[in-house]
Amino acid sequence: MNTDANAPAPLKIDVWSDVACPWCYVGKHRLAAGLEQFAASGGAVPVEIEYHSYELAPDTPEDFDGTEVDFLAHHKGMPLAQVEQMLAQMTQMAAAEGVEFRFDRLRHTKTLRAHELLHHAKAVGLQQEMLERLFAAYFTEGEHIAEPETLARLAAEVGLDADDVTAALADRRHADAVDADIAQGRQLGITGVPFYVVDGRYGVSGAQAPEVFAQVLEQVVAERVGAAE
Repeated sequence: MNTDANAPAPLKIDVWSDVACPWCYVGKHRLAAGLEQFAASGGAVPVEIEYHSYELAPDTPEDFDGTEVDFLAHHKGMPLAQVEQMLAQMTQMAAAEGVEFRFDRLRHTKTLRAHELLHHAKAVGLQQEMLERLFAAYFTEGEHIAEPETLARLAAEVGLDADDVTAALADRRHADAVDADIAQGRQLGITGVPFYVVDGRYGVSGAQAPEVFAQVLEQVVAERVGAAE
């Protein structure tokens, strides 16, 4: 007998994110920790997470000639010394979250193809695994994540078919989905990432502490219970 009819409806979290965003990488780990806190506090509602495309710097060339320090100094108009200090602080903070940043290795590039790959992975239920692999490849390993060959290899590591990925990137079959995500984010007024929409109602901006995510989820569940009474 099927008992799924009595199961609570999943709680949806939509996340706008960019692979080249360090706070998005940290935010992914903090959200995971928040979900653990939510479950530990008795949250029995299943949570579904869907990531959406956002390009922080769509004008970035695929082969940027320079370091991450050079890019940020130019893009943000900051002195080199200030950028170096900011990245050092970011590296130290991320380490406490279990995230390793190696900005000395990082190859700054356009993330459009990576977003198309994430949509391809979503279609087979591997979006979160693919995103985690892309974050590590970009921020820790110094991989060039605009190169189709690199993306196909990374995709194969999480269980995707490399030839299918190569074909999908070549024919741009997920380009419209990426554009739709970006357009939806614009309609929602999103100007920075990560940005989370919980249960289609609550917006959470930035890589908040795990307890913030847990509290928002608990609030949504409490409202559901109240509405059902």
